[in-house]
Amino acid sequence: MDADNLAGIYKEIAAETDIDTAIAMFRMFNGQQIVFPKRLYNKNYIRQYIIENYNGKNIRKLSQELNYSDRRIRQILNEEICKPNKEE
Repeated sequence: MDADNLAGIYKEIAAETDIDTAIAMFRMFNGQQIVFPKRLYNKNYIRQYIIENYNGKNIRKLSQELNYSDRRIRQILNEEICKPNKEE
C-alpha cells in the first residue's frame, strides 16, 4: 500500500512515521476527535529533569529543550530551593 492512498491526517502520519503506524492509529482512534496536550512530559518529570540538568547557567537551554519559558524554569528552580528539607 502506498501512503498516497491514505486520507488526510493518516497520510500525514504515514509521511512522518510509516504506513503501519497510520493504520494502527486509524484502528485505535477512528471516528474520535483527539486533542493532544501542549506538553509532552508530566510535571514531575519536568521538575526532576530541571533539577538534574541545571548547571547554574543553562536556563535558556532548558527552556528550549522543554518548551517552557525562562521565567517558568526559574520559578521551578526557586520552588525546589525553597522546598523544606524532609530530613530535618
